[in-house]
Amino acid sequence: MAKEKIILGIDPGTAIMGFGIIHVKGNKMHFVQMNELDMRKITDPYTKLRRIFERTIELIDTYHPDEIALEAPFFGKNVQSMLKLGRAQGVAMAAGLSRDIPVFEYAPLKIKQAITGKGRASKEQVAKMLQSLLGIKELPKNLDMTDGLAAAVCHYYNSGKVTIGKNYTGWASFVKQNEKRIKK
Repeated sequence: MAKEKIILGIDPGTAIMGFGIIHVKGNKMHFVQMNELDMRKITDPYTKLRRIFERTIELIDTYHPDEIALEAPFFGKNVQSMLKLGRAQGVAMAAGLSRDIPVFEYAPLKIKQAITGKGRASKEQVAKMLQSLLGIKELPKNLDMTDGLAAAVCHYYNSGKVTIGKNYTGWASFVKQNEKRIKK
């Protein structure tokens, strides 16, 4: 019997959160959906975090993913941007963990490498490759959607392989792997 699973991929952000969903049946993946949560008109940063959490829970309750793949924040020079991205990622992770869904993180270079074979590929190259791989008729104007989808496809390609990235199967797993971050 062929194994089936649904993977939710998320490109976290506080302006736009892109997401994509694939259905894996046996060794074939099928495109389900991609979209975005546009929060550019929301000024309150805490309202944005609540919307990320709510939308992620909504996706979980609608599509029942077996696993969630997140694009990990890249290391930039702007500390404030990094903090905002980390918060967005953390809220999306918390939504998945609250439903006991394993969460996996992938660096942007790893995602690009998995999709195109080149870690320095452009967003457009990643989108075109996903279009070809998944038979997507038309690409969206905003490529945050395809970035979320790329995280899901990267996870599919890396399933069953030992990865350097972290994965969490629930709150206990998260706490165990992050003991130094806990204040006592």
